[in-house]
Amino acid sequence: MPAEARVAGRALHPRDSALVRAARGRPTEHVPVWFMRQAGRSLPEYRAVRARIAMLDACMRPEVVTEITLQPVRRYGVDAAILFSDIVVPLRAAGVDVEIVAGVGPVIATPVRDLDSARAVPDLDADQLDFLAAAVGELVAELGPTPLIGFAGAPYTLASYLIEGGPSRDLARTKALMWGAPDVWSELMDALTRLTTTFLRAQAMAGASVIQLFDSWAGNLSAQDYRRFVLPYSTEVLEACADLGVPRIHFGLGTGEILPDLAAAGADVVGIDWRVPLDVASERIGATYAVQGNLDPTAVFAPWEVIEAKADDALSRGRRAAGHIFNLGHGVLPDTDPDVLARLVDHVHHWSPTR
Repeated sequence: MPAEARVAGRALHPRDSALVRAARGRPTEHVPVWFMRQAGRSLPEYRAVRARIAMLDACMRPEVVTEITLQPVRRYGVDAAILFSDIVVPLRAAGVDVEIVAGVGPVIATPVRDLDSARAVPDLDADQLDFLAAAVGELVAELGPTPLIGFAGAPYTLASYLIEGGPSRDLARTKALMWGAPDVWSELMDALTRLTTTFLRAQAMAGASVIQLFDSWAGNLSAQDYRRFVLPYSTEVLEACADLGVPRIHFGLGTGEILPDLAAAGADVVGIDWRVPLDVASERIGATYAVQGNLDPTAVFAPWEVIEAKADDALSRGRRAAGHIFNLGHGVLPDTDPDVLARLVDHVHHWSPTR
């Protein structure tokens, strides 16, 4: 690293940070760490802010987005902030009638069930994302050398909400439409690919240093169905962001059987949930990719010696990859003790293979 890029081991720009370097497979002085869903849920300061405002309204007010995004950075000392948002925010910004109902999740007023409703999904224009650009710009100024991660839900996961009308355990309507109405499926997925691309690009162009594509429900599919019905669209999104010069992370839950396909979609970093050890995951995707993960989110409820041992195991196994960003294997659970996460960050930062 150029001498002017660091002062006493401290990065002066997000591109020189441990997280961005790890994402690019470059050496780092410590393993970087951040947590999915770190911006809220378990933090009392988050709940205090959210008590006054609905979720999607909070996600579209720059001053609220800035405050909530910064809370876990202040609290934990993590190596990156993740933009406070939700995967259905681009749908709301485009004009889709969607609400997040407490205790339920995203609820779509008019589900997509036929060709006409698929064609009615509106495009998202950059000028509809002024709130996003404002929030990202303010955060970049506040964060300084700490990178900001932007994110979006992948087309398949967004499609599942639009088709089901809300959360679903088995995604029966989604699969039935995918298999039985290919014209509707391609129309919907094309629209969501454009929307997701616009949302991700807007974040990077406003200053986000990393982008992550969440395909939360991709693990619900067989490898054959994933390759045929989902992979082309995720590939198109990630390829459309290749010119932005920022690392791209691709994450899906329960995706052990399709990890090579997640990598092939065009990511620089593949997010791994807790079901597959990181060294095994690295063998499946190839050693040229960095990995992210993968402590079980429930492990943080165990005694500290258990947490420490499980974290050390993930850190040791992560060394097999080109780079490793430590994270949970999914999001922070609401009842997680923030002090435990702070202690975990400190442990990861001071870990070394010779400990």
